[in-house]
Amino acid sequence: MATFCRKQELFRDAAAEKRPSSPRKTWPIAGRIFPETLEIDDNHALWVGQMPDYLPAAPLKANISADLVIIGGGFTGVSTAYHFSRRYPEKRVVLLEAKTLANGASGRNGGMMLNWLPSMYGCSPEMTRRVYQMTHAGIQMITEIIQRHQLPVSYRLDGTVTAYTHEQQVEAAQQEVELQQQLGIPVSFLDASTLRQRLNLHGVYGAVFDPNSGQINGAQLVRSLRPVLQAQGVEIYEQTPVLAIREGSTLTLQTPLAEVKAGAIVLATNGYTGKLGYFREAIFPLHSHVFATAPLSAAELEQLGWREYAGYSDDRDRIAYSSLTREGNIVFGGGSNRAYAYLFRNRTRWPDASSATNRAFSRIAETMNGYLPQGKNLPIAHRWTGTLGITLNRQPLVGVRGEQQNIYYAVGYCGHGVTLANIAGQILTDMYSKDDEQWRDLPFYQAAPAPIPPEPFRWIGYQMYTRLTGRSPRL
Repeated sequence: MATFCRKQELFRDAAAEKRPSSPRKTWPIAGRIFPETLEIDDNHALWVGQMPDYLPAAPLKANISADLVIIGGGFTGVSTAYHFSRRYPEKRVVLLEAKTLANGASGRNGGMMLNWLPSMYGCSPEMTRRVYQMTHAGIQMITEIIQRHQLPVSYRLDGTVTAYTHEQQVEAAQQEVELQQQLGIPVSFLDASTLRQRLNLHGVYGAVFDPNSGQINGAQLVRSLRPVLQAQGVEIYEQTPVLAIREGSTLTLQTPLAEVKAGAIVLATNGYTGKLGYFREAIFPLHSHVFATAPLSAAELEQLGWREYAGYSDDRDRIAYSSLTREGNIVFGGGSNRAYAYLFRNRTRWPDASSATNRAFSRIAETMNGYLPQGKNLPIAHRWTGTLGITLNRQPLVGVRGEQQNIYYAVGYCGHGVTLANIAGQILTDMYSKDDEQWRDLPFYQAAPAPIPPEPFRWIGYQMYTRLTGRSPRL
């Protein structure tokens, strides 16, 4: 581990839209798990399962015009709508969502609310402090919005740990903690014995504890904000995909039933951005598999040895991660190449239940069992697959483009979108206002994207690299 570098690739996405009307079944981790009768496309995500009464807004049916049109109803889109409409209550703001709010990564994640960027490679001490302060303030902003509007959102902020499974990395981790503490960053190192007492992980030699991180139900956050946005004057149309964009001083957006004229737009589409013709050379959609247990009792968690913390991740290149909800559900994903998949030609829809899907979830269960072997027979109540937006250098892309400089974007969060996408709403509002000096020194601000080879070389390269090295391709 390099000093002031924290290279993480935390993929936390899930598929969620409707709660099925049939009773929920559970499957034990041990034995024949996840039978073919489970339909992945039914979106068995835990997060939306906790909002069974949500009904999508009506689609757009008539031509309209607006000062700002936001494309995408996830963290980025809803956050931008929230901050923009508060600053500009006189402007007409329209949000268009192709399916339902939180249908994308915001409702299909692993639930971890983390500090840092996906990659901190090469950051100076001052930038390291700056990034931590930014993300910490972002998490505080999320919780303040929840409290301000009394939103029914389940979350916890008792910290997370990064666990080290290679003994030779422990000394470097301790040194990095010492340097970060000198910068005023309140992380601490936990030796294997201390970690075992608080979170009984096997095969771990130590961990770094970040007290200012946690876990959240992102679908509850996004969907509970809909009436708040509407009260602030934002018009929200769900089930309204944008099919084409014609650029100009006034932008024209084509939807299935109507056109929208806009003075400016926001691309809040993350892994789906290429479908609109933007950032095809810079972002590729990666499918991530996640599952969650049924709620566990305090006695069951004590038997597991999970006594503290909202979650953990590890030091694998294909990072494994887990969070514990306030209701007692254990969420787990990652840990190997089987946990992720790239489909040819940037396809964003994961196919229905298949043998490949079952193999992926079986491998994820094996990884979790390695950390929590006493939990092999826990009932799995939810499993899901969702689409992430990945850049080659693991940096998000936030800025404005187009000849008229009226196409704003915040995409490519590489798995850190729970925190970063909510911050993006503040950044984009400040950029529109020409009041964005506080953001201009950050690595992702108006950054030139790292190009990714076109197809078929993209798919071939991904398959060869991951299979030969067991790692994820990156700069």
